[in-house]
Amino acid sequence: MANNVNNNVGPKRLVVGAHYGMRDWLAQRVTAVVMVAYTAALLITFLTGQNFTYEGWAGMFSQQWFKLISAVTLFALFYHAWVGMRDVWMDYVKPVGLRLTLQAATILWLIACAAWSVQIIWSV
Repeated sequence: MANNVNNNVGPKRLVVGAHYGMRDWLAQRVTAVVMVAYTAALLITFLTGQNFTYEGWAGMFSQQWFKLISAVTLFALFYHAWVGMRDVWMDYVKPVGLRLTLQAATILWLIACAAWSVQIIWSV
């Protein structure tokens, strides 16, 4: 009789959502590498630059390739922030309604930041 009871223990237990951990871990690492590479490129550009005026920086950001890598880096930042904040909300906010509200607010905020950053980058 005891063998028929499903106690959800052992190798045959039902694991839900276990595959998300690896994907999120990898996403955090990949987006972090993108941000570090961009920061290094900016630092090298700054240290080897000659023109530290507004016109110099605007000239650098006016190049299409620099706009593109800046946008990619910002999107990596926003995705990195989403994964981190989603995990914080899931780990520490137990009421489902409040957690979903905070997640929705986070998504809306990050989308607004992404739209604003694209507008800023392409206005230079």
